[in-house]
Amino acid sequence: MADQPTAGTEVPAVRLTSISKSFGAIAACDRVDLTLRRGRIHGILGENGAGKSTLMKVLIGLVLPDGGTIEVDGERCQIKDPHDAATRGIAMVHQHFSLVEPLTVWENVMLGDTGRFDAAAARRRVGEISEHYGLGVDPDAKVGDLSAGVRQRVEIIKCLRRDPSILIFDEPTSVLTPGESEHLFDVLRQAVRDENRAVALVSHKLDEILHATDEVTIMRAGVVVQRMETSEADAPMLARAMVGREVSLRSEASALGLIETAAAAETPDADSDGQIEVAGDSSGTRVPALRLRDVAARGPDGRISLDGLSVDVFDSEIVGVAGVEGNGQAALTDLLSSLLSAESGTVEVAGTAVEPGKPGAMSRAGVAVIPEDRHASGCVLDMTVAENLFLVDIERISTRGLYDPAVMRRDAARLIADFEIQTAGPDAPFWSLSGGNQQRVVLARELSYSPKVLVAAQPTRGLDVGAIEWMTDRLREVAASGVGVLLISSELEEILQLADRVVVLFRGRIIGEMARADVNLEELGLLLGGSDAAASAAEAA
Repeated sequence: MADQPTAGTEVPAVRLTSISKSFGAIAACDRVDLTLRRGRIHGILGENGAGKSTLMKVLIGLVLPDGGTIEVDGERCQIKDPHDAATRGIAMVHQHFSLVEPLTVWENVMLGDTGRFDAAAARRRVGEISEHYGLGVDPDAKVGDLSAGVRQRVEIIKCLRRDPSILIFDEPTSVLTPGESEHLFDVLRQAVRDENRAVALVSHKLDEILHATDEVTIMRAGVVVQRMETSEADAPMLARAMVGREVSLRSEASALGLIETAAAAETPDADSDGQIEVAGDSSGTRVPALRLRDVAARGPDGRISLDGLSVDVFDSEIVGVAGVEGNGQAALTDLLSSLLSAESGTVEVAGTAVEPGKPGAMSRAGVAVIPEDRHASGCVLDMTVAENLFLVDIERISTRGLYDPAVMRRDAARLIADFEIQTAGPDAPFWSLSGGNQQRVVLARELSYSPKVLVAAQPTRGLDVGAIEWMTDRLREVAASGVGVLLISSELEEILQLADRVVVLFRGRIIGEMARADVNLEELGLLLGGSDAAASAAEAA
């Protein structure tokens, strides 16, 4: 690597001046200034749709700006594409994956290289980076077999392999556990200090900004609203600047990772003794909205993904499925989406048996699903907002068997208004929406069918504090309306904030259950790690 200016010099690693970029009538960035310095981590904070990712795509060459200037190490330049950025020592870890599933980890990392290369050396290099940064990735693993969290680590390795001097992390921990996130930032801070790199950390998570950065720029609606040293900031100040209003303690706790605060928050459905009034129990006195009994299933690779899983969800109840990612969460969601068949066991919806692997069977039975990855299975980016709203039931917008665009736009406009979806209109391309508004479209579509059960898999992943507040309020409203909600989340604070009951998923089976009012964080932590003693105690309780 070429010699770089040392930390503390006046020449910044990157200076963006008056960067502007519009998509149609929407100004994603409006005369934005940003300076990145070596030896420092610069946080870029904002709601979904604030313009922070667009700004970084300008720096990496994925988006060409309409106006403004870019300087790298004091030299004014135009960055035309990611290859041009790479030659200047700039690399980016993207929020959404760009991996080829049939290939191995090391093959994905090498994609884009030209000429001959040494496969053994490439595998060793991937292993070295994984070990150095504590990412724990097997170079020979097939990407299609990896959980979302491990795939995110592969994206990080792809970025770090080229040893860039200017690093951009766009929501790098959206699918990592809190422990993994903390470790990643510890190593990153050491690398920034010891290797004199400049880092831009794009995030909507207040705790990440407060604990991982040296300075912060806050964006809202395409403009910079505040800049400050991180040492001068606190969570309420950042939340107000980001959202433009006061944020409730509960949604702020969820964004901050304050598990104790969320767990101890006043429970609206608690009786005078502090016990949760659950809409039914497992004694069989009421028919559950959803019942799974001894369900076993295998994933596409033939491995057991669900191993005798049993759980009940009653109407007007939120059941939170807690667990470290990769313990069967994706398989459970696929099973309830009719994407995975059960080898054994039964699935019942409102007392009626349903064959989960039969296409459309779960939906027809009244099961709605917010998928873990909305881009992979929840929507079609190149379709319009209206088309995505009626993607699963074209008959609803048909007249005499023929698709009626006027009916689709009319009904879409109603859903857009009801769910407060920020969009240019029903005909706007789905990709033009922010992540939070994309999630609103998915929720609007699923709830428009009046389901008996809502399966919400990682419903707030990648959302900012304001969008989290909106989503959690909606999930409570859905349960209050009589729908049974199965909340599958790797965010423990989210489960403790929302769920009436908590069940722990480990290696494809439920190993413990407790009411939210009875949650013991130490016991719950042991369960998440698969502790037999904790599981026995939970079963006895």
